Amino acid sequence: MQTDQAASQLIPRERIERCIYLIRGHKVMLDNELADLYGVETKALNRAVKRNLERFPEDFMFQLTPEEAENLRCHFGTSSSDWGGRRYLHYAFTEQGVAMLSSVLKSRRAALVNVAIMRAFVKLRQMLASHRGLARQLEALEKKYDVQFRVVFDAIRELMRPSPPSLKQIGFKRNQD
Repeated sequence: MQTDQAASQLIPRERIERCIYLIRGHKVMLDNELADLYGVETKALNRAVKRNLERFPEDFMFQLTPEEAENLRCHFGTSSSDWGGRRYLHYAFTEQGVAMLSSVLKSRRAALVNVAIMRAFVKLRQMLASHRGLARQLEALEKKYDVQFRVVFDAIRELMRPSPPSLKQIGFKRNQD
């Protein structure tokens, strides 16, 4: 019970969920964000992984291609390697790879963070399964009722679609007196 509380207090699940990406059809976490969560330097995490490569087959961890790295850079607006940014390609860890990290990083914090990360992956899986189930139920209802309810079903489907991230304006607004 204490481990449960310590893990949930250490890092909020929302923070972990923001670090999970879909790359090559896999839900993954990147080495630099994992290192930040574990409280170690990225190079220390990668060194520990390289010392134990037999524990990280391709379905546990893979290195991003230059194109994938560039897409991430464009998505997040990070600096290029010419201006002090990252010089090596990211490693992406699947859920199994993250679980394996607990055997490589042996600190108490690593164990607690790992518990929190595994819970975030489980919650994400549950949400996706629930969404799929809701979509199946909607299809069954749509087949059952006639065309006059089509507008209602289209509206419900539109509400189920994830909204695009909103862009926040940066700067000050001047009061017009």
